[in-house]
Amino acid sequence: MTSTLLPRIRTRLQRSETVAPVALAVTVGALAAAGAIVLRQLIRAVQWLFFDQGERLGAALGVPWAERLHLLLAPAIGMVVVSWMVRRWAPEAQGHGVPEVQYAIRRLGGRIRTRVAAVKALASAISIGSGGSVGREGPIVQIGSSLGSSVGRAAGLGQGRTRIMVAAGAAGAIAATFNAPIAGVMFAMEVILGSFAARSFGLVVIASVTSTAISQAVLGSEPAFRLIETFTLVSDWEFLLYLGLGVFTGLIALAYVQSVYWFEDSFDAWKVSPSLKALVGGLGVGALGFFGSELIFGIGHEGVELALQGEMALGLMFGLVLLKILATSVTLGAGGSGGVFAPALFIGAMAGGAFGKVANQLLPNLTGPPGAYALVGMAALFAAAAHAPITAIIILFEMTDNYRIILPLMFAVVVAHLVASAIYQDSIYSIKLRRKGALAAPQQEMGILDLVLVTDAMSPEFETVSPELPLEGLAEVAREGKVRSWLVMGPEEDLLGIVTETDLEGAIVSGRAEDTTVADIMTTGLTTCTPGEPLRIAFRRFANRAVFQIPVVEEDDPRKVAGVLRRNELLWAFKELADEHQSLLQRTGVEVTPRHGDSVQMEVQVREGQEDLCFRRIREIPLPRGTLIVLLRRGERAVVPKGDTRVEPGDVLVLLTTRDQEDAVRKWTGEH
Repeated sequence: MTSTLLPRIRTRLQRSETVAPVALAVTVGALAAAGAIVLRQLIRAVQWLFFDQGERLGAALGVPWAERLHLLLAPAIGMVVVSWMVRRWAPEAQGHGVPEVQYAIRRLGGRIRTRVAAVKALASAISIGSGGSVGREGPIVQIGSSLGSSVGRAAGLGQGRTRIMVAAGAAGAIAATFNAPIAGVMFAMEVILGSFAARSFGLVVIASVTSTAISQAVLGSEPAFRLIETFTLVSDWEFLLYLGLGVFTGLIALAYVQSVYWFEDSFDAWKVSPSLKALVGGLGVGALGFFGSELIFGIGHEGVELALQGEMALGLMFGLVLLKILATSVTLGAGGSGGVFAPALFIGAMAGGAFGKVANQLLPNLTGPPGAYALVGMAALFAAAAHAPITAIIILFEMTDNYRIILPLMFAVVVAHLVASAIYQDSIYSIKLRRKGALAAPQQEMGILDLVLVTDAMSPEFETVSPELPLEGLAEVAREGKVRSWLVMGPEEDLLGIVTETDLEGAIVSGRAEDTTVADIMTTGLTTCTPGEPLRIAFRRFANRAVFQIPVVEEDDPRKVAGVLRRNELLWAFKELADEHQSLLQRTGVEVTPRHGDSVQMEVQVREGQEDLCFRRIREIPLPRGTLIVLLRRGERAVVPKGDTRVEPGDVLVLLTTRDQEDAVRKWTGEH
């Protein structure tokens, strides 16, 4: 029962354009919220272990300097543990998190391993909780995206819709982490997907709203940063100062980006064990906090709030800009796991606060408090580092709940972004993508091979043999059958391998036919595909292997066979279209296909209640004379319109007709 129910559910999810996508988006949003809540709790637990208990242990020793010894050692211990963990279970969990999600979107069809969510959560909690100078944003984005990818793949969605689920997971993660639903949407669209396509926007919004509602119910609805006063523009002359702040933070953002990758490259070039790199890097971060300031440890929200309140000295803020850049660079370079967003906010707050202190001393009657410049500096520096001005503006507004500063905020953010992008074309995220050759946006699914799925062309019927079958029995099967290869299935109907006529002939020629079974000659290193993959992927696999058929296996269980895709059925995806069209041409009295330039293409959206379209077969639809149905789009899929293909509500029929029949066909489409 279960074996037939799951494929049916997946088919409905693949075809649905309303209820199923919304349900999946809600599911992803709920999972992202759960991930954000769990990550917070894990970070608090690790902080309690390393810092609260470390301080208590040092005090128990009775030596004055021992009370602060944990500040030096905690980051090193945490870094070594994280380095071992990610190398052991999920190497992609190391680093920022966001570039890895972008790479999955652009090159892997949105596929992110499910285990990444668990490993990233634990590794990042240890990195942050033990004092590593990184943030929650990168980890939670990767966690939410991994959960979104898992939901999309479990539902059997194609690559295009799985990418949307990945973006929905990222949006929900950001929204829940920072209590910023709009910023979550903007981050997913601007940074993760790199576009604001309408079909993606709605589902991303649903996931973000769901995630925020759940996180607010558990964690409360207070903004991320508490302001003791409402910042506003004191004088129009301040715009000149905010112009200077934009330039200043844009230049610091460049230094931040270059420092992060310089240290990463330096640690990569260091030919020692990863554990030793982690130990040295952790001790370096610990030394910066031990001899410098404890404010550089972890996310750094305490330091940001002090800067927003204007309670920090000018020299300390300038020093913290340098210390935080170094600490973040060393943490990531040595193998830590965490985001670059929170450090960017910290650096921007310190740079903006210091700038505001100087401006306030020089022009006390024309400038607002230093906290206003710290707030604007946070957004400006992140926008310059990430090349994401829209996200920066929205997220700072939502994180502080202060709208009256929006004009200088927007102004400085745009200036900082322009300065940084004019000097250096890559962002802190895109550098890693460029190095992997994945900077270009994912290719649009335009061709028929990208639109038609394996499930549309595969055959659910296939011939199997037992691994215990003697070769004499296999020879008898080969003589009676019409195929040239057979799936080898175990007693639990699980796929063990595939055996071909070539394997049989080779065994007979070599004299190994006696006392030999199928298990001895079958191929176990199989090339497979899944029902939700586009035919282009299957076509490449046929091109790489000279095989007659490829097993189509379930997404979540590569041993369970859903059908087979044969080479001739792949070619059928092209031939069938031409045959059906020729048949329609003959029935409509059109002798030749319209020449290019004489043809007109139109579309008809099928709605419920249209009796001459809904649930009719293609050949039964009363088309106007000289008109063909060349394609049927069902969601993101394209179905080859065979004569017995049944039309469903929500389908889009793509029509082709001649120029002289255009008016008649337009009248017909208007009626439908």
